[in-house]
Amino acid sequence: MVSIEQVIAAYGPALVRIAASYERERALRDDLVQEITVAIWRALSSLQDPAKLKPFVFRIAHNRAVSHVARQAARPGRAELSEALHDGEADPEARLVGKERSERLVEAVRRLPLAYRQVVTLALEDLSYDDIAEALGLSVSNVGVRLNRAKAQLKAMLDG
Repeated sequence: MVSIEQVIAAYGPALVRIAASYERERALRDDLVQEITVAIWRALSSLQDPAKLKPFVFRIAHNRAVSHVARQAARPGRAELSEALHDGEADPEARLVGKERSERLVEAVRRLPLAYRQVVTLALEDLSYDDIAEALGLSVSNVGVRLNRAKAQLKAMLDG
């Protein structure tokens, strides 16, 4: 049996990144991460194949994030993104450029339609097409189509 501590150790940073792709406001993002973690904890006993933990965790995370977006849809105004991203460069100018690029990418991912945002976020977490398909209940070919379309939209947003 997999424990919630093992899940958090293995996937905690990824869960934070997923929540950040759906929510700008830090307090709401923290609430979303907590909600995702509780949902995973509650569902762990139903995990039948520990080898499928990764898509199991990401499916729950995305389902909770989608529910969060639906609840927040009528909420007016949002605070600006304030991410503390560090790219490992020693040069302050290079760090600033990297941070600005990361912020642009995060913002562009947030502007994608939900179906594309989901596959891009999971692909950025290094899930295979098979794992993404399982996490989202899609066919592998549909994952590929959505990912290609999402990449095209991201390229257009970032080039523009």
